[in-house]
Amino acid sequence: QVQLVESGGGLVQAGDSLRLSCAASRSIFNLNAMGWYRQAPGKQRELVAFITRGGSTNYADSVKGRFTISRDNAKNTVYLQMNSLKPEDTAVYYCHAGVLGSDYWGQGTQVTVSS
Repeated sequence: QVQLVESGGGLVQAGDSLRLSCAASRSIFNLNAMGWYRQAPGKQRELVAFITRGGSTNYADSVKGRFTISRDNAKNTVYLQMNSLKPEDTAVYYCHAGVLGSDYWGQGTQVTVSS
């Protein structure tokens, strides 16, 4: 079991940057993958990016070249650096971890990008 706490969201203007953090309650060293999802009003939750235990990353096409996911195993934290933000990036961003076949989610952090 693991608790996930996101932070770093806020209200920014288009073109600005934000860095989201996801702090885990236990070591993430052995977790196969951790990821960031987002859900905009009236839309389904979608995968934004994930990072594997070995450090491989994968991104949604809509954020490639703008977002970067990283992990600091010593701090049990996963980050999402978001640059060149667009109004369509507005959503609640959730951290996710899969542990022994179970899904764990954080409470979410709101990101609002004004035009």
